[in-house]
Amino acid sequence: GIAVTSATVIIFGEPIWDPVVLLGKFESPWVVALSMIGLTIATLSTNIAANVVAPANSIANIMPSKISFRLGGYITGVIGILIFPWKLLADPHGYIFVWLIAYSALLGALAGVMICDYYIIRKTELDLAQLFKVDGIYKGWNGRAWIAFGASLLPVLPGFLATVYLIPAESIGGFWMEVYSYAWFVTFFVSFALYWGLVRVLRK
Repeated sequence: GIAVTSATVIIFGEPIWDPVVLLGKFESPWVVALSMIGLTIATLSTNIAANVVAPANSIANIMPSKISFRLGGYITGVIGILIFPWKLLADPHGYIFVWLIAYSALLGALAGVMICDYYIIRKTELDLAQLFKVDGIYKGWNGRAWIAFGASLLPVLPGFLATVYLIPAESIGGFWMEVYSYAWFVTFFVSFALYWGLVRVLRK
């Protein structure tokens, strides 16, 4: 995607990141038709079919006795429609600086805790059977992980609020906006360090 978008700057004089808009630049109807068929198949077989598995499983695991995987998939589809994804795509600024960066902040915080816990704290040793037991050794909830996760989001919160126009950007200064631009890296390293510190302190 990055390579193609970079090429459009040279060929068409402007960056075109939307494949549908890019296809509109071609004059041959055969090229457009075949490309649209390929794009449709890729969307249905990869973007939708593959990406629905994780949220459907997560929703089903909230209440396994009531929610099946199929129902979890239907709920995922409804939520996907309700967040108006076409509005995100219609505005590149909103899509990149609001959705992608904000989403990356959550993923960075989550990854920091998970990698620290698995590689540093537990030395890659997990009892998989215990993970699925209500009264297992892992207790189902890890308060230290939640604290590290939530606290790591605080440094990027001012930039996010300014980006969605809830507060004026001038009121927080350029530093916090720059921090928000690197949201994934900030939340990853902060959550990693906080979780490691909390485990070390609370173990004593």
